[in-house]
Amino acid sequence: MTQTITRSYDTYESARIVVEQLETAGFSNSEISLVGRHEKADDSNAGEGAGIGAALGGAAGLLAGLGLIAIPGIGPVVAAGWLASTAAGAVAGGATGGIVGALTSAGASEDDANYYAETVRRGGSVVSVRTSDDRAPAAEAIMDGATPIDRDERLAEYRRTGWSRFDDRAEPYRGPLI
Repeated sequence: MTQTITRSYDTYESARIVVEQLETAGFSNSEISLVGRHEKADDSNAGEGAGIGAALGGAAGLLAGLGLIAIPGIGPVVAAGWLASTAAGAVAGGATGGIVGALTSAGASEDDANYYAETVRRGGSVVSVRTSDDRAPAAEAIMDGATPIDRDERLAEYRRTGWSRFDDRAEPYRGPLI
């Protein structure tokens, strides 16, 4: 059986470190995904994606394959892995909610998928791992050891501002990360 474990982080740097730790622990590139906001993504043409991994600290593995994609409602993001491919495919095919659809098809609840998409929209990063049940505890230990965002606390903050769900038609978020 396969599980999908997803965590969000306030910074791209935190997510990058988690990906490196997962790779070091033996998780393959095909199991790991990263989608996040990085200032270089905001300053670049999303079509230029090639080579961004090296510029953002991707010496090997998944990070070396980082590219830029534009996601409706989020804007340009750095992305790699199965989640990025699924989201980019949905966007290219004209489907709405590329990142929400990618997460829900991987088993995330609709609420969780909307939360993760909104977190990326507001400047955070999401790391997701698809792995076997027996390896899931190791992935969770690595991901939780990097102090991910407290989902419930962050959702409460979002809702205090009037947010209810991710809107892929919204303009990219320009306010402070919350």
